[in-house]
Amino acid sequence: MDGGKVALVTGGSRGIGAAIVRRLARDGMRVAFTYATRRDRAEQVVSEVAARQGHALCLEADTADAAAMAGAVEHTVQTLGRLDVVVANAGVARAGGIDTLPAEEIDRMIDVNVRGVVHTIRAALPHLGDGGRIVTIGSVNAARAPFAGAAAYGMTKAAVAGLVRGLARDLGPRGITVNNVQPGPTANDSMSADGPAAQAMTKWLALPRIGTPEEVSALVSHLVGSEGAFITGATLAIDGGFTA
Repeated sequence: MDGGKVALVTGGSRGIGAAIVRRLARDGMRVAFTYATRRDRAEQVVSEVAARQGHALCLEADTADAAAMAGAVEHTVQTLGRLDVVVANAGVARAGGIDTLPAEEIDRMIDVNVRGVVHTIRAALPHLGDGGRIVTIGSVNAARAPFAGAAAYGMTKAAVAGLVRGLARDLGPRGITVNNVQPGPTANDSMSADGPAAQAMTKWLALPRIGTPEEVSALVSHLVGSEGAFITGATLAIDGGFTA
């Protein structure tokens, strides 16, 4: 149990982000999380956590907006008293050729997937104590693109993996670990674990199924807990053998 610790998760109202919020709360942390548009979904996550005697706080903030993220971090610290764990999960994905994908969609991916991670960590560092934990949620598409149209998205996630390696060196003297989790195909709101899209994706995997958000959240839980204290600068795939 990590009672007393405070975590901030970006993009925590659905999918992998919501699973991370629920898991860290179950681990005993008080968890603040951001959402961009769907307050109803964010409040549902808060209610789910409360039903298990946990504590969660939802904050509206676009991670691409540096001022909004600074405000979310300040609100977290003022309301919950401290900050121990940061999980930069928020992300957007668009598929298309680099020459056909609208420039504004490429810019949006860079703004959220890369700049948003930087904004989040920059805002958090003044409040993050020695021995803190930072985890980014990347994608195995940073390492492998098995289909056409993934170049721009993969580029943004590869940038995050590079950022993590450098930050691990920068923050190591403070005992702060920085790691990148790269999920493979994972069930979400638009793709059920046993639906046709999931079944089609299994051709890329070593295991005959796609992953679940709860499996990703379990890896995050390990990295931010006491047993993950000697893991830093790592990019860890949780992909059912996608990159095997």
